[in-house]
Amino acid sequence: MPESASESFGFDRDVYDPVLVRAALLDLAVILGDRIRARGQIARGLTLAVRLAGGGATERTRRLPQPSAHTEDLRTGTLRLLDAMAFQRARIRRLTLTAEDLRPAEEGPGTQLSLDHAREARLRLEPVIDKLNARFGHRVAGPAAAYRKAS
Repeated sequence: MPESASESFGFDRDVYDPVLVRAALLDLAVILGDRIRARGQIARGLTLAVRLAGGGATERTRRLPQPSAHTEDLRTGTLRLLDAMAFQRARIRRLTLTAEDLRPAEEGPGTQLSLDHAREARLRLEPVIDKLNARFGHRVAGPAAAYRKAS
């Protein structure tokens, strides 16, 4: 099994709209989560690489609080990476998200009871969404915020 998995998204033009950037990152987290769950793996860390309009690039890596393949955990980690970069009106050309230090899901933490009913509902819904997307193609079902507006 691979030790990491990456997914990239390139914008048609330089983008500095934070809504579009976050939507693209959420879509990358959804794709990566779906891919590593399908392989029966969990990620221990994430790396976000950003290519800027002037040709420069920056990269940040962060360990997840606990190994996971859940879209919500990957999304939260990804957005924290983006916030840590503290872009101020940066024009972004390309995003690459990498799930690192992949391990078999059996090595991960067990299921813990939670009092967060909304999170529990999302986690129960995740396998259903995975099955829909596997049967009918990616993007049939998923977070609404991941769909970028045509502009």
